[in-house]
Amino acid sequence: MRKIAQGPLGEVQAKALAARSAAPEAPLLAFDLATGRLTDLDGRVEAAAGVSGPEPEPEPARRGRPKLGVVAREVTLLPRHWDWLSQQPGGASVTLRKLVEQARKTHAGADEQRRRRDGAYRFMAAIAGDAPGFEEASRALFAGDRGRLSALMAPWPADIVATVETLLGPEGES
Repeated sequence: MRKIAQGPLGEVQAKALAARSAAPEAPLLAFDLATGRLTDLDGRVEAAAGVSGPEPEPEPARRGRPKLGVVAREVTLLPRHWDWLSQQPGGASVTLRKLVEQARKTHAGADEQRRRRDGAYRFMAAIAGDAPGFEEASRALFAGDRGRLSALMAPWPADIVATVETLLGPEGES
């Protein structure tokens, strides 16, 4: 198991296409480094090779004010919450937007740390779930013990360790 590409989508597609041509039966996994999620490159690799897939269905019209970026969605609250929102200046929508913005600012650091940790875990589980020490490494990851995590990942392939570290970001940020 080795990393064949990392970078802009076009470069990854070209290298994936070359790898697929060289070894058509070999598994090819692609991960989004922003989320750690497994990404399906098959359609993208075929598109780069000139093979067309099914036409995408057009998106249905949405409620809200799409030109302004406003999207209407359902929110389920208890009656006491609706009562409180109805008493706020500007109404429920304005108050909810203000509360969300305040929470985003207040919890930005913790949210980023959780996003990075969860992305690293998704990658680890997908690519190294059967690796020696995976369970303990996962515990160290969720405990925030980077030193122990690094020690437990030491027997793993260098590309996997490097990708986990990339997903986690610099030591001081996690």
